[in-house]
This record gives sequence, structure tokens and C-alpha cells, in this order.
Amino acid sequence: MSTPIRLALDAMSGDFGPRITIPAAQKFAQAVPHVQLHLFGDPEAINAAADRPLSSNISIQPTQSVIAMDADPRQTLRQGKDSSMWQALQALADRRVQACVSAGNSGALMLISRRVLGVIPGVEVPAFSKIMPVESGFTLMLDLGGNLHCSAEQLLQFARMGQVQARASGIENPRVALLNIGAEAGKGTRTIRDAAQLLKSAKDINFSGYLEADAIYTGAAEVIVSDGFSGNIALKTSEGVARVLTRRIEKSFSTGLGRLAGLLIWPIVKSWRAEFNPDAYNGAVLAGLNGVVVKSHGGAGVNATVNALNLALEQAQTAVPEKIATAVAR
Repeated sequence: MSTPIRLALDAMSGDFGPRITIPAAQKFAQAVPHVQLHLFGDPEAINAAADRPLSSNISIQPTQSVIAMDADPRQTLRQGKDSSMWQALQALADRRVQACVSAGNSGALMLISRRVLGVIPGVEVPAFSKIMPVESGFTLMLDLGGNLHCSAEQLLQFARMGQVQARASGIENPRVALLNIGAEAGKGTRTIRDAAQLLKSAKDINFSGYLEADAIYTGAAEVIVSDGFSGNIALKTSEGVARVLTRRIEKSFSTGLGRLAGLLIWPIVKSWRAEFNPDAYNGAVLAGLNGVVVKSHGGAGVNATVNALNLALEQAQTAVPEKIATAVAR
């Protein structure tokens, strides 16, 4: 019998802490009983947040503190070793689990992950990568906030890491594009133009050229590479637009003739809302680390947190860090 996969969940972090993480853990554990889920946090708080007794595939790993969402990430390196986040990552470094999920402080998660796990040889910095829905299929974008300034060589590394992740998700020859303010050769910063030359010269990368922000969701590329500053702004803007559109559509169907029309097309609207709801794609992978680390949105709800756990399970099952290490070394 094969050894069951074990996941670590930082149960205390995020905007809502155990109120969200524990119901999500219970829902996830029920759906995948063959996966062992280790909850890192305060046992009293964890048990108080549980709506029923914890199942046999959930265990509690007691910790003494939690890293605040507004904590100085650099300070957590000195004072955060007894926190739920650090201990969950330490379990991954010690190979007691195969993946770790946290909704905590992004900067702290990045710095502690680098300290505890280290980066894959040949990778300078990890990058937040995330799958997003497009007109047909999906696209994977990185970096989404881990590194505000990136060199051309780092953008090349992001392209290789994103290509490996896309292949692990079933795309045989993913197209890689570079996010830019225009498609013309002379557009963009010097770093972007230098990165384009590196990508063109890399025979192992299927580089399709520049991509403007309004084409992110067209499916023109399966991997989109950017620095963390531009990528994070593009992601947050699109998530905000999606939520506004959803609320406007629902409001227009709530009164008068709109209510009658809503009854007729509600199944379509419901399907559309489910497909493009940002919660359905919750979870960003810290690509480039010696282990699977998934960052859940700080304000994620129960279902969104379950999706982050499912993403961590998929990454562990497909051994993405090992494949990235092979691609970078090659």
C-alpha cells in the first residue's frame, strides 16, 4: 500500500483564522479521506471552531503563536519560529508533509519559506503563480506579488517554472508570453526587452511574444510572465472587475422585469458566476521552492480555502518542484 499524502494547514492565519480554516479542513478531509491533514495552531481554538468532531484523517499540531497579517515580514524571521506558519513550513522541510497551505501574511510566508525550505538550485527567487480562467481553458500567470522588481534572467526563470506547472496541468506545449504595455518590439522597459531576447533564444521555451493586459483572459498564452508589481495589479484589478460585474448582474435581475428575465436565464448566470468566481481559483503557488507551498487569499471563505487545499494536493501528486528542478538544471 502506498504512503498517504500528508498536507499541512496553517490553521491560525488569514483574516478570519480558525473560523474559516477549520470548517474548510473538515470539508476537504471528508472529500479526500485518503489524505492526512495536519492542522498547525492552538488546539483550543481549533476545536472551538469545529462544527463536528474532527475526522480520523485530521490531526492537530499545537503551536504557540500566530503571525499577524500586518506584521513586519523581516521581524517574523527573528520572532516567528513558534508560530503556526513557521511550524507548518518546518514540517514540509522535514518531509513530514508533502505540501503546506497558509492564508497568512504574504511577505512573511515568502521570507520564512525561503529560510526554512530554500530555493531550487538555479532559481534566484520564488514567484507567486496562479491559474486563471480564460475564454477556453486556463492561463497561468507569475509573478503575482512576490518580487516587485525582477531582472531579465529572473523573468526567464519564471517562464521555465510556469511552463513546467502548465505541463503538469495537462498542457503539452504551453505558449509563454511576456506581459508588456504593447506588442511592438520597442515597447516596455529595458528589463522587459532584455527578457524578451532571452526568451527568444531559449530553445526549451515556446515563446509567443509580448501580451498586453487586455489579452490576459483571451487564451492567447498558457503562461504569462511578469514582475510581481505588474502581475499583482493585473490580478487584483481583474478580481475586482469580476466581483463588480457579478453584483451588477444579480442586482439587475432582482426587481421588475429583470426578475422575470432572471428566472429564465438564471441557470446560465449561475454557471457563469461559478466559472469566473475568483474563489474558484483561490490559491497561488510559491514556485521555485524546495517544496509545495500554496498561499490562500487572506479573506478567503470556506470553499475558497478548500480549493487552495485541492491545489496543494494536485501540486504534491504531480511532483511539480522536482520537475522544476529538472527543467532549470537542464
